[in-house]
Amino acid sequence: MTATAIPNAPAPKRRIDNSLTSGQLPRLFEVYVLAGALIVSGVLFAVLGFSAVGWLVVSAILYLLFVGIFSAVVENRRQAVDRLVRGVVVIAFLLALAPLLSTLIEVISRGAKDALNPAFIFQTGGSHYDPQTFKVTTTIGAWQSVVGTLIITGIATVISVPIGMLTAIYLVEYGRPSHWMNRVVTFLVDVMTGIPSIVAGLFAFSLFTLIFGPKAFSGFSAAIALCVLMIPIVVRSSEEMLKLVSMDLREASYALGTTKFVTITRIVLPTAISGLITGVMISIARVIGETAPIFVAASFTNNFNSNPFANAMSTLPVMAYTGYKFPSTDIQGSYDSAWGAALLLVILVVILNLIARLVARLFAPKGLR
Repeated sequence: MTATAIPNAPAPKRRIDNSLTSGQLPRLFEVYVLAGALIVSGVLFAVLGFSAVGWLVVSAILYLLFVGIFSAVVENRRQAVDRLVRGVVVIAFLLALAPLLSTLIEVISRGAKDALNPAFIFQTGGSHYDPQTFKVTTTIGAWQSVVGTLIITGIATVISVPIGMLTAIYLVEYGRPSHWMNRVVTFLVDVMTGIPSIVAGLFAFSLFTLIFGPKAFSGFSAAIALCVLMIPIVVRSSEEMLKLVSMDLREASYALGTTKFVTITRIVLPTAISGLITGVMISIARVIGETAPIFVAASFTNNFNSNPFANAMSTLPVMAYTGYKFPSTDIQGSYDSAWGAALLLVILVVILNLIARLVARLFAPKGLR
């Protein structure tokens, strides 16, 4: 008796191993692995001799190793690679963040005593000689440097921002990429971006020395030096922000019969206002902490001077530098004032950034607020 085949019998189902829906590790698996890596590394360095840097490095290596092995065994190769890459990215971010946090903590811990003291902020520092007692009294204060920083940076901003933005508007809206003027301007901006800051200071000092004679130190001279550093940053950042504005918005404006000037001022600039202000703030943050060009062009002084067109003028970064390089008879007091000036500079940059964010939010189009 022979078996007959059933013509319409369904084929046996094959088990499909879908690697995308394989096993899954617990939700807090990476936290557990990190804690375990820290503990294992801590025990290892407790035996060999503790080192904070070595502990963190070995913990990171163990973390990546354990995550990769467990994920490959329980989940699949795709998930393992994903977890490894995420771990490497997070570790790289922490490595980049560590120097910044370390510097910030150091500045705050050493400068908070003076920088948060109103007497230090609103008092003019310097040395005073008393002919009656023949004593030299050193007064610690930063008011002359605060005013000098605001004046010099303000003048540089007023000069640089219009020049930089108008140049960017020409490159994006009016100029053709193949035109010789576009190529020349782009080349010069690239060259100016790489100019060392000390060269900008020497340029401003030489220019004003040729015009007004030797020792032509002034806040305006320092502001011109900062303009050389600030203009290319404003041009580059503004150019990129304007390029991000959709061409459809421009074409819709032209379709309504508006001119190119009205389209730029009423459509393009308001749309890119947030990015433009961010670029300006980046350029300000780039130059407000410069020491070399201001030291060369404006020199330094402990006397209060609010006239940017005459005599030397001090700024916060120069005050921090001279406090360490040329301390007064009260050496510790000079060091403390230098750290206080550094923290005041950080606080000033933060305040300016907050103001810029507020202005950008107020003037942005309604749909982008």
